[in-house]
Amino acid sequence: MSQKYIIEKDYHNARLDKWFKAKVLNIPQSLIEKIIRKKKIRVNKKKTKTSYRVQIKDIIEVFNISEIKPNNLKINSYKYKVSKEEKKTYDSLILENNDDFIVINKPSGIPVQGGTRSFKNITDLLSGTKYFENKKPFIVHRLDKETSGVLIIAKNREYAQLLTSLFRIRKIHKNYLAIVHGEVPKNKKTLEDNLVLYEKNKKIVQKAITHLKILKSSQKYSLLELKPVTGRKHQLRKQLLNLGNPVVGDNKYSIQKYKKFKKNQNLMLHASKLKFMINNIKYNFEANYNKEFSDLIKKKL
Repeated sequence: MSQKYIIEKDYHNARLDKWFKAKVLNIPQSLIEKIIRKKKIRVNKKKTKTSYRVQIKDIIEVFNISEIKPNNLKINSYKYKVSKEEKKTYDSLILENNDDFIVINKPSGIPVQGGTRSFKNITDLLSGTKYFENKKPFIVHRLDKETSGVLIIAKNREYAQLLTSLFRIRKIHKNYLAIVHGEVPKNKKTLEDNLVLYEKNKKIVQKAITHLKILKSSQKYSLLELKPVTGRKHQLRKQLLNLGNPVVGDNKYSIQKYKKFKKNQNLMLHASKLKFMINNIKYNFEANYNKEFSDLIKKKL
């Protein structure tokens, strides 16, 4: 037994998984990926991927929807409740707030989106504030949980699609600051790597390019400015590991001798700048790094 849906104008070019959560069933991402792998969701009678961008008048067919929904899954039952103190704290992190999007200086240690368990995340935190009254936050790009810095979130579907498109065609430019272990070679200006990842037991090789500038350096540490050209998952962290200079506080992409550098050390990777243009208006946002980042620079560099 199946149920059919026709894509309307409001969802044109949205990712299939995002559309599914909004219009069919708000279930965990992992479950959506599973049912697509099992071909329980088809687009125009053909198998598809979670990343497929739906088009107007696409026919989405969902098979055995009653079997997809876990009996004990209560939608939105895991939404994080924001305290009054947290609302006040987030006021100080706002870099820009207008009718179409908001820009914040994301703290380290908080994921952008939540999962199926109850824990703090940026989406739920902002949903409970004055900035998103009667509005849904639309995530248009991500920072790792451990990464701090500039994060832009759309307030409506139109700007969500626009900003997502600008990221995809690389018209939004990002700068990062990183404190890494060791002294980076002075002649190193660009990092070029073939990064390997595995999806469904299939090996995928992706080209990754990042421009690099050494701001400060010593024998033990270096402060770098990084400008990624491509946007691969964990790109900067992987490339710096390949260089032999992993990010301080990175226990995933590191060298054994650095993994016990300091217990509970935050990741010293900060999205410092973000710039783009819409309708001939230039936007340029800059976020200050946190005290721990600042202290490490002062003490070690």
